[in-house]
Order: sequence, then structure tokens, then C-alpha cells
Amino acid sequence: MGSSYCLMSLSAQRRARIRRRAQQACEYCHLPQRASILPHHIDHIIAQQHLGADDENNLCLCCLRCNLKKGPNIASTDPGARSVHHIVPLFHPRKQRWPEHFHLREDGRIEGMTPEGRATVRLLDFNAEDRVQLRRVLMRQGWRP
Repeated sequence: MGSSYCLMSLSAQRRARIRRRAQQACEYCHLPQRASILPHHIDHIIAQQHLGADDENNLCLCCLRCNLKKGPNIASTDPGARSVHHIVPLFHPRKQRWPEHFHLREDGRIEGMTPEGRATVRLLDFNAEDRVQLRRVLMRQGWRP
């Protein structure tokens, strides 16, 4: 889970501020906390092993599934590129806007619209069947990221 062990020392106020900023949803897949059995984590966007800081500009709210899939990764391959070796940075929730990189389709799948979006969708496995089914249920209840 990346370097979340170092985040244990975050104050309750700082944790609450990060959760409010994220509107209680994973900043990668946008799963709302209310739809998750386990609490979302506060994690480093750029892991400390890659010299990521502990400041709030490098912290995000992340569901357990995205946290485990992302780990310390900061880049991956773009499945839409001509070369399998085309490495691109992952989506960065502090520097990029979700709607510019992702599109929630009516079937509950999340489509990456940019190299960063496609790489993030693939690496974090946004479209695993159980995740798609959960999004369909949420969409029927009126949820949209």
C-alpha cells in the first residue's frame, strides 16, 4: 500500500481536510466512501521512495483497491499507444482534472481519454467486473463522478 504507514502521524484535522477536499470519494476511480465496506486511505500520489513529500499537495484519498493496485507506481504503459514501451505518468489528482482524463460510460465502465487516463485505468484495473457492477448500482441511484 505504498507508503501509507508514514501517514499514521497525520492529525485528525489534516485527515478530515483531505477527505473533505476529495468529497469523501477515491480521487482515482471516484468510488464514494459510502459504497465501500473498508475506509478509504490517505496516500501519497508520488510515493516517498520516489521523493514524494508529505504535504497535502501530494496526498489523496484513495479506495483500498486503487491503493493496492497503484502501490508506489508513478507511471505505466498507455494501452492505446503504438508501442508497448510507451511509458506515461499516471493521473495526478492534484495537478489534473478527472473529467479531462476519464469518461464514465453508461455501462458503468470508465474510459481513459488521454494517455495518462488510459494508463491509470489499466494499471488500477478500474474496469474489473465487480467494480463495473458496483458503478452500475451507484448510477441507478443517481451517482456520477
